[in-house]
Amino acid sequence: MKITNLLLTGMLSLFTVQEALGQDYMKEVEYSPEATRFQLFAPSAAKAVTLRIYAEGQGGKPLNTVKMAFDGNTAYAATVDGDLKGKFYTFDTGHGECPGVFAKAVGVNGKRGAIVDLDETDPEGWATDRITQKVKMTDLVIYEMHHRDFSIDPSSGLKYKGKFLALTEQKAIDHLKRLGVNAVHILPSFDYASVDETRLDAPQYNWGYDPLNYNVPEGSYSTNPYEPTARIKEFKQMVRALHKAGIRVILDVVYNHTFDLAGSNFQLTYPDVFYRKAADGTWSNGSGCGNETASEREPMRQFMLQSMRYWVDEYHIDGFRVDLMGVHDIETMNQIRAMFDREFPATFIYGEGWSAGTCAYPVEKLAMKANISRMPGIAAFGDEMRDALRGPFNDDHKGAFIAGIPGNEESIKFGIAGAISHPQIDNSKVNYSKEAWALQPWQAISYVSCHDDMCLVDRLRASVPGITQDELIRLDLLAQTAVFTAQGVPFIQAGEEALRDKKGVHNSFNSPDSINRIDWTNLDKYPQVFSYYSNLISMRKNHPAFRLGDAELVRKHLEFLPTADCLVAFRLKGNAGGDAWKNIIVILNSAKQARSVDIPHGNYTVVCRDGVINEAGLDTVTGSQVSVPAQSAVILHE
Repeated sequence: MKITNLLLTGMLSLFTVQEALGQDYMKEVEYSPEATRFQLFAPSAAKAVTLRIYAEGQGGKPLNTVKMAFDGNTAYAATVDGDLKGKFYTFDTGHGECPGVFAKAVGVNGKRGAIVDLDETDPEGWATDRITQKVKMTDLVIYEMHHRDFSIDPSSGLKYKGKFLALTEQKAIDHLKRLGVNAVHILPSFDYASVDETRLDAPQYNWGYDPLNYNVPEGSYSTNPYEPTARIKEFKQMVRALHKAGIRVILDVVYNHTFDLAGSNFQLTYPDVFYRKAADGTWSNGSGCGNETASEREPMRQFMLQSMRYWVDEYHIDGFRVDLMGVHDIETMNQIRAMFDREFPATFIYGEGWSAGTCAYPVEKLAMKANISRMPGIAAFGDEMRDALRGPFNDDHKGAFIAGIPGNEESIKFGIAGAISHPQIDNSKVNYSKEAWALQPWQAISYVSCHDDMCLVDRLRASVPGITQDELIRLDLLAQTAVFTAQGVPFIQAGEEALRDKKGVHNSFNSPDSINRIDWTNLDKYPQVFSYYSNLISMRKNHPAFRLGDAELVRKHLEFLPTADCLVAFRLKGNAGGDAWKNIIVILNSAKQARSVDIPHGNYTVVCRDGVINEAGLDTVTGSQVSVPAQSAVILHE
């Protein structure tokens, strides 16, 4: 950071460049049986910083009160002799007590830090647990999951309903393996503020996008939120179980804002440094949640770097989904990528390439989707194909391609190519992006629904008047065929394989379990849906032509075929990517009638038709034309 930047942000009087760069948040609390050392990054203007030691995570008077020593720069430190394991602590800079900005363990509801021996929280086999193999990112199949949604319903048959440990149960693991996903994206699992961990018997629900303590697992997902090590051990057990099954774990991280501003750990320790203000002096709100953090400032940048590294180092996380990545600056995101390239190169990073409002930072310097070409190691969600398939985000009742509405074909082609430049795509007709934004196809996350929107079933019911159940299933499978044959990284919301619905609720962030829970009896009601999803994923895994992972290879092998409205057809020429199949053709027909499509003359084996996939073959076609049933996909190869 240059001194001029510090002057612009009004921070020069608070700390120097070197002081900001040298802060090691991870050393806020260092435990040993002989003594525990405490250190807090706080303003030199603070008259004093007081450390308090407690016997419990809430209530009671301090066992010990210690005045921390100022180091002459920006850090306050104290060493307390004796074995403090199992005790709790707070820092007080005169603005109120908090556990600091980098607590690694906390008591119930996260108001006090906890002193623990992290080595004692490692499950059996943890030393050899880490997945280090770097794969083509297009080989990933991402499954987005909320802990409570996945397991809370009695129909799940799981013991640890709504808990981290549900994902250690064999039934859960077997389901994920049968489906074929190899990466689980867990919604925010750090300690968040909106669920009262002392009242878990009362109805409470939240997605968790309201950070309190960024570096501690959420207590309500543990079996005992009062025991600080329980949430840590159980989170690690979850990761270990998924890794043993060959499934990577991606953590949803929310560094763009905190639950509130005045009571945040950032503001209680170093006021006004971690957040942006607008030109008129008011707090900027690019997050849409009342505040926005300032990643371009070294304190916040270093916090993000160290926090993400901590999750990988301590919890063996394999990747990150960055919430509202467009609030953060490009330089910070590139520094994060460079850090992992040096230390954990297999770490996958993707995010939302937008903000929820105007940020108090130049848009050309923000990690927006349009700027992904300046972040060559990071991916973003591709909402072009999403909305071209099902309709715009801001109108639940307006349909698009799968509703049989023409005019969306070019946007779908853009998504199929992985948001890269392609000579056959007319970008002037693409819904949101008038030019390619990805350098490589793996920089585009391909999806049709996720947690913060209507799920696919509800969207179909809202946008297709009079839709029947059979029609709904056909269109559901058609949409996912586009996702899984596209050259980006495929992503599905948990429960879609069981025809999940949320009773029409668009934003279910605090809706009850009756809305958000997955009804696992749907697997028995609609077995054809799970079978199609599973076979579609298997086909993608078995055939590298669908996941070439390189822009030049995509441009060389991906050829779009001429079609009419409500049709998209493409051919993967030759043995693309060394595939055993030659000249694969995928045709998506959203019209309510069968359509004939011209194809290059040849002898073909049909592997997908009428909502059934069989890689061994369903039928053969000879000639230069193929019939595609209404509202469905056909896939064939020579």
